Amino acid sequence: MVQAICREAAIRKDYVHENVSTIYFGGGTPSLLMIQDCKLLLDTMAALFDIATDAEITLETNPDDITPEKLTAWKHAGINRLSIGIQSFFEEDLQWMNRAHNATQALASIQMAQASGFDNITIDLIYGTPTLTDEQWAHNVQTAIGLKIPHLSCYALTVEPKTALDKLITAKKMPPVDPEKQSRHFELLMQWMQQAGYEHYEISNFGKPGLRSKHNSSYWQGKQYLGLGPSAHSFNGRSRQWNIANNALYLKSIDGGIVPYEIEELTPVQQLNEYIMTSLRTMEGLSLEHVKKGWGEPTANEILKSAARYVAEGKATIQNDILTLTPEGKLFADGIAAELFR
Repeated sequence: MVQAICREAAIRKDYVHENVSTIYFGGGTPSLLMIQDCKLLLDTMAALFDIATDAEITLETNPDDITPEKLTAWKHAGINRLSIGIQSFFEEDLQWMNRAHNATQALASIQMAQASGFDNITIDLIYGTPTLTDEQWAHNVQTAIGLKIPHLSCYALTVEPKTALDKLITAKKMPPVDPEKQSRHFELLMQWMQQAGYEHYEISNFGKPGLRSKHNSSYWQGKQYLGLGPSAHSFNGRSRQWNIANNALYLKSIDGGIVPYEIEELTPVQQLNEYIMTSLRTMEGLSLEHVKKGWGEPTANEILKSAARYVAEGKATIQNDILTLTPEGKLFADGIAAELFR
């Protein structure tokens, strides 16, 4: 698989026309990669693309995969940022979410990473689970703040249809998710992070000034990106393409010199709606001037008209032609974006 990803990169090197500012090892569990494979991938990228000297190079990892030896090797290979899937510092939460790690490993993984010289760390936390009280949620967040973690990604638990969790809840073997608790946890989170000096720069993301995720910010800013490997998505500003998910078919196609993908050309309206959805999620907000330049003044006026009710309700503000969501509005971000779609 690693060799195939390297071959795909070589086949698609002309897809990238600019300096590469981020590399992200994500999807699945990339921390299971052998160190030499991780290094091979990074060396291949450096040989094929113009990598910025200050590029953000992130590896997603689970707490139970982290050891001092791996941390040293990752750092030596060129990884300079870790994304650790903590989820919670409480045992009952982790068991309920069927996580492989325990609460002790959650804490120890962060301390090990910091001791190994990783100061650019982000962790994931989940809120709104039936096992998580308000007090425990406060403990999770304050633990992260106390550990001086510079970036947090916090998500409400979602139950996908036909999953094991969905079936257990339907069979009343697990308590259902409480939307009111999720809203309350999110509101508390926003207060705590602001008090601790973090920027709430995207709905689910909080960073100390200057320590936002460069990689994820690229998605929200509509920048181009290249995805390599099975199921990987790419975007060039006008079209989106995604590789097939089947590993065996992916390997066979790459072996024959062909990248197996599907593609979707985005219409101007789709491009506008994507801009509305992503920009509203950020603290920079939606620029009506940008809409005027890209899609015309009538379109900008229509969005302004549709947004008026949310401004009146205190869910949004408009200043200097920039539409942003208030803390209350962030609770309804997806719904508000959908109402503004053209």
